[in-house]
Amino acid sequence: MTTPDGELDGEGTVEPDAGWRRLDPRTVRVSLLTVAGICVAAGVPTGLGIASSSLFWALVTVLPASAAALAGTVVVEGVRLRRTRYRVLADRVELTKGVAVRTRRSVSRDRIRTVDLTAGPPSRFLGIVTVKIDTGEQGGSSASSVTLFAVSREEGERLRAELLDRGRPDSAGTADGRIATFDPRWARYGPLSVLTPALGAAAYGGVLQVAEWFGLRRGVITGAIDLLGGFGLVGGIAMVVAVGLVIGVLGSLAVLVEMWWNFRLDREPGGTLRVRRGLLTARSISIEEQRLRGVELVEPLGVRLAGGARVDAVATGLRSQSDEDKGARKTLLPAAPHGEASRVAAAVLRETAGPASTVLTRHPVAARGRRIRWALAAAAAPVAVAAACGWVFSSALFGQLAWIGAVVGVPIALALAVDAYRNLGHGLSGDYLVARRGSVRRSTVALQRRGVIGLTARQSLFQRRRGLLTITATTAAGSGAYSVPDVDASEGLAFADDAVPGLFGPLLERV
Repeated sequence: MTTPDGELDGEGTVEPDAGWRRLDPRTVRVSLLTVAGICVAAGVPTGLGIASSSLFWALVTVLPASAAALAGTVVVEGVRLRRTRYRVLADRVELTKGVAVRTRRSVSRDRIRTVDLTAGPPSRFLGIVTVKIDTGEQGGSSASSVTLFAVSREEGERLRAELLDRGRPDSAGTADGRIATFDPRWARYGPLSVLTPALGAAAYGGVLQVAEWFGLRRGVITGAIDLLGGFGLVGGIAMVVAVGLVIGVLGSLAVLVEMWWNFRLDREPGGTLRVRRGLLTARSISIEEQRLRGVELVEPLGVRLAGGARVDAVATGLRSQSDEDKGARKTLLPAAPHGEASRVAAAVLRETAGPASTVLTRHPVAARGRRIRWALAAAAAPVAVAAACGWVFSSALFGQLAWIGAVVGVPIALALAVDAYRNLGHGLSGDYLVARRGSVRRSTVALQRRGVIGLTARQSLFQRRRGLLTITATTAAGSGAYSVPDVDASEGLAFADDAVPGLFGPLLERV
């Protein structure tokens, strides 16, 4: 038997307890609006495709299906609303849900790492948010998190403040307050990423998919070939690339504005960093400073050439479950001018200077040779494949692609290899180990030395011949391991011992 407020006992029945709370009833309307949008997005092209042969069958097929979907949504969401309860106790957060199968989930408050609030356009309009309470355990198990879809905005803020309050009054200092705010001029960094060509290619794919719905795909392809035929092979390819880039630039700008408009980074009393952002979908992500093990200054090639960088958190409890989590969830500052990124990194670490200002030790010249050889091998592989195809099939086209690839690819590969070598560096800055590497994606990480739980020295056969090795610092935060590649063997071991004294002591004695 179920009561309006109750607690599940060991046999699955419910006992009265005023501590249980319901979700907000407005979740039904949000789900209804979402399903209605899906019906329109899916029903319109489907109906138009059927209407080309019969308007009657288009109406008979699309309208009843949409009505059934909307009615089903109201029923299912209404039942889910009545059968879902949650409560916050002194030591845990509990959630009960389910209709045919009742489940009860309990998460210890001591293990909670993040409380994120998200609200899409319908939710923002109706004043509700989705609350995700996560322990940040690796592996992505749903048992380690509790998601409340959805509660009122006020209730979400109350839950976030209550669950992240660890009772640490000593953490509240004079440094609390606003750290960074979005500047519209930062939007210029949006198109300078791999997202731009990806969106351009996706746009072409979308056009072909829509044409396929109406049986016009062959005609679209034929028309495009006829239109570009007058430009020749190289000119036609250039036109396709140019149009794709224009579409990609507009799309990447739209993505950046949607994700980072209204961005604010605050340090709140109690030792919490809070990121709020989003134009249409509002997001609020909180990171406890006691879980912070450092920061990473990330400079993709295009952004770096334009003088920009972004700041990512190296923190425990930021589990990666999706593409969104892998990137923006750990980002404390989007692509911004390099000086601003350094200032924010220093403010987050409560230091006077950011990791980019640390004087780093250069790596031996032998490290440059390794990068040049790898770059030339990477550039030669597609050239060799194209040349082989040209010889096997006696095709002049593959021959042209081979020499174009050699003329263009080899200089680019050499430039990236030399740049990658110049970017190599390592050093110590107070309580932090600093390491820099990369060319297409240059990364400078400042890792808290007390957050390093292990050090690994790896030396391949080729590295041994040139007196190089790779030092890897293992930590429970961020990506889990950060490497200093191709450092001088004796210097690398000494650096590792200085960074975390004692770990490499026996190894140093043998060396």
